[in-house]
Amino acid sequence: MDEKTRLYIYAFLSRIFTEELDDRALEDLKNNEALLETIGEETAEWFKSLDSEALKEALNVDYNSLFVINNHPIESAVMDSKNEILVGLQNPVMQFYFSHGYELNLESSKLYVPDHAGIEFGFMQSMISTGDKKSQAEFLHKHLLQWIVPFLLGVRPMAETPFYRELCDFTIEFLLNDYSQLVEETGEVNA
Repeated sequence: MDEKTRLYIYAFLSRIFTEELDDRALEDLKNNEALLETIGEETAEWFKSLDSEALKEALNVDYNSLFVINNHPIESAVMDSKNEILVGLQNPVMQFYFSHGYELNLESSKLYVPDHAGIEFGFMQSMISTGDKKSQAEFLHKHLLQWIVPFLLGVRPMAETPFYRELCDFTIEFLLNDYSQLVEETGEVNA
């Protein structure tokens, strides 16, 4: 997969996991048949079958149920047996960002934790821009693959819409393929 496509997919995942879809994001998604078909056939058909208002309502209810009310796509909450959310440099993700020169201003973000899926996908997008494939593979290995795959496998059965159900599958498949490609290109990753 080329770098531009990877960059686009990570940007898309960052946006999708950050907050529910607003009117513009929904229309952009609805008008991108190729992306909808890539996510899944059922998703593409479902988007065609409903008007924008019905789509927005169903997607936003599902998003909030899956990622705000019942579960939180936050690494430390998933990985910590006490469900504690770590902040500052005690958070291993923040240490990784810091050691790779990634400046994160949580005050200007809607997300207040450094290890939210939306921020971690955004970090991968940033890392692609730097061209440091070894660090990308290391981040996937030490962070995203450790928690987002089991998290998405767990929330998938709770998804009410085809979009979020198939988005779980798409995200897992994309991350595993991306990691495999990075390891193939860079060699073994020190974990």
